[in-house]
Amino acid sequence: MELLPPRPTTAGPAELFTGGVHFDVIARGDDESRIRVNLVRFAPCARTAWHSHSLGQTLHVTDGIGVVATRERVIIMRPGDTVHTPPGEQHWHGALPDHFMSHLAMWEDDDATWGDPVTDAEYAAATVTADLLARG
Repeated sequence: MELLPPRPTTAGPAELFTGGVHFDVIARGDDESRIRVNLVRFAPCARTAWHSHSLGQTLHVTDGIGVVATRERVIIMRPGDTVHTPPGEQHWHGALPDHFMSHLAMWEDDDATWGDPVTDAEYAAATVTADLLARG
């Protein structure tokens, strides 16, 4: 058993994120384990770029309200919600305009394919859909 030293909080790079995003690496897939876990914090309106993971990705919301979107679907994420994107599925995730959001991002390798930034129009369309879904 080993107590791992904390790693410093890192700002999300501008080529992969829009807005204020910071993350803490919890597990890096060192040695024989492939698990990678980051605690990611999004300011209102902040989001990832379009991306996919070769082995999929699981997100677990710890705080706030966020959105995860594919080209076909939008899901509102609240504390305690867990969303899985299967291998190769292009998606993005981030905070709603009026909320911060934090989630644990979990995946098994470094083979992420990053695409274009989510445009303001794509973000607005997804958050309007999220707002409609929230109202039931």
